[in-house]
Amino acid sequence: MKDTKTRRLFLRLSLAAPALASLAAACAPQRTTNSPATNVPATATQLAPAIVESDPTAKARASQPVPSTPTFTPTTQALAPTPTCDDPDGGPTPAQTEGPYYTPSTPAKTNFVEPGMTGTRMNLRGFVLTTGCKPVAKALLDLWHCDAEGVYDNTGFRLRGHFFTDENGYYKVETIMPGIYPGRTRHFHIKVQAPSQAVLTTQLYFPNEPKNASDGIFRKECLMEITSNTDGSTAGTFNFVLNL
Repeated sequence: MKDTKTRRLFLRLSLAAPALASLAAACAPQRTTNSPATNVPATATQLAPAIVESDPTAKARASQPVPSTPTFTPTTQALAPTPTCDDPDGGPTPAQTEGPYYTPSTPAKTNFVEPGMTGTRMNLRGFVLTTGCKPVAKALLDLWHCDAEGVYDNTGFRLRGHFFTDENGYYKVETIMPGIYPGRTRHFHIKVQAPSQAVLTTQLYFPNEPKNASDGIFRKECLMEITSNTDGSTAGTFNFVLNL
């Protein structure tokens, strides 16, 4: 009897073994063999689509092109005026008489215009050069002339003064256009001296002046080039050529 019960229990266990094995397999932890790429955390690039979709501002930023590195563009500096040696005779500027109205020891200034002074404003400019067309730096220029009414100041220094060329031999002075007085055409008086050299005394004239032809001192080699400025003033250009 005991043997019969034992055989029956053994038989039941034998029949249940496959089912228990299947149940154990189903409950056991699953082991995976994913590739290394599958286990790498998502990068910023991979997360970008999700961020863009949830943040409209990020989407707008993402659509903008990446700015390129700015390129450097060098600026071009304005060039200094270029001197020319264009005297008709190819020689130095001719000397002219000093006249009776010169006053020595003039003040240094580059603007002769004073408050209340009448007359057409004018700037006189140019270069002081050698006969080889080389600029003369630090050359002294002593200028004097009459006012718009043709009158000289013989007691003070009105419309009288001296100034110097720069390192390029260039000079510029602000003044007024001189008037005309009996016996003379319109003109400037000027002395020019290179450092430690002889003084050139001469005069400058205006083109197309009616009295140029009747003035016994007039020299065409001393004619200025005259142009009009946009502000209504006049510009006179003359390059002095010294016998150096």
